[in-house]
Amino acid sequence: MVQPSKSKSGSSPSGAPVSGRAWLMLALATIGFAVNFWAWALLSPLGPRFKDSLDLSSFEQSLLVAVPVVVGSLGRIPVGALTDRFGGRIMFPIVTAVTIVPVLYLGLAGHSSLAALLAGGFFLGVGGTAFAVGVPFVNAWFPPERRGMAIGVFGAGMGGTAISALTTVKLVDAGSMATPFVLTAVLLAVYAVAAALLLRDAPGRTVPTEPLARRLAATARLSITWQASALYAVAFGGYVAFSVYLPTYLKTGYGLTQADAANRMAGFVLLAVAMRPMGGWLSDRLGPVRVLSGSLAVVVAGAVAQSFTPALAPAGTLAFLAMAAALGAGSGATFALVALLTPASKVGSVTGVVGAAGGLGGFLPPLVMGSLYGAYESYAVGLALLAVVAAAALVFTLTRVRAAVEGEDRASGPGRGQRTGTAHTTV
Repeated sequence: MVQPSKSKSGSSPSGAPVSGRAWLMLALATIGFAVNFWAWALLSPLGPRFKDSLDLSSFEQSLLVAVPVVVGSLGRIPVGALTDRFGGRIMFPIVTAVTIVPVLYLGLAGHSSLAALLAGGFFLGVGGTAFAVGVPFVNAWFPPERRGMAIGVFGAGMGGTAISALTTVKLVDAGSMATPFVLTAVLLAVYAVAAALLLRDAPGRTVPTEPLARRLAATARLSITWQASALYAVAFGGYVAFSVYLPTYLKTGYGLTQADAANRMAGFVLLAVAMRPMGGWLSDRLGPVRVLSGSLAVVVAGAVAQSFTPALAPAGTLAFLAMAAALGAGSGATFALVALLTPASKVGSVTGVVGAAGGLGGFLPPLVMGSLYGAYESYAVGLALLAVVAAAALVFTLTRVRAAVEGEDRASGPGRGQRTGTAHTTV
């Protein structure tokens, strides 16, 4: 069993060695996450097209986009618990293979009515649960002082949503409605086979023996479950909300064309994706509390600045890019915190709950922003609310979360050094 320990001086060595197989497993898991998230996000770019072709109301269009998000978020809870029990080697191919079915259904037959789209979208949500498979899988392969970085790299697979946003409509225009769905189904099938052949669970992985219901109940009693859920709802939820609503905001608030707004949204998404591994890497060295605090402070400042609707060049652009970087880094730091405070046998279960909170956290803000704009014809109140929520999360991080981390350090004694990345491993 691997146990973390500090050097006598309290400082760390250059870093515990990581096997080549661990890096291979991380790469395979990240690819799988990206492909599944690509599939999960297929309906969102086509929402306006379905609205016109099927004469949908604004609410029906919102429902169409929301169903995969909600199912994929809530589905992470049981899938994370199942991953604790059966491992990523089994769960990754299963989740990926199951996702092929709704993808093909939507592309070949399920786009002719709202009911068919909602049915396909419901099962498409399975692709969104891949996150809860990958985090415990990757976590088990890396020593404690490298887990923040590793899980951050894995989290960059959320860039699959950006791939979907940038390619889906173009593929439909170049071919037919079936084109992006069939292409994605082929990629899913290739990955499912590769995962079944190549993925291996980490040696010595802790396998829980309790029934699923009892494990979920135990997960609910852990403080880290709810602390990380609250933070992830703000960090990742903010990323999801902006990635969904930013084109509408830029088009309405600044008069940009749809294409220009979409390109700027893609820039926001890519920066957030790139900063997620950086947030994990910094957490390994500085501690997740410091990274989360800095990230949330930047979000507060950016939201306050943008609430005054400054000129887009340069102030507005800088505000949004700063928030993108902060939300990405904060998302990575949140799961560095999960890796630090969660018992090894419960990482999947906790990840499922936290991942669900993040997905649902991105569902509410666009509805609030739209409602507030309809009432006041201004986005200022919505952005001010974001600043208030981020400020509350910052205070929570500096008090309750910091106390939990310091309490873990004291309880673990001098042999624990993950918080600041100062541990090395002994067998």
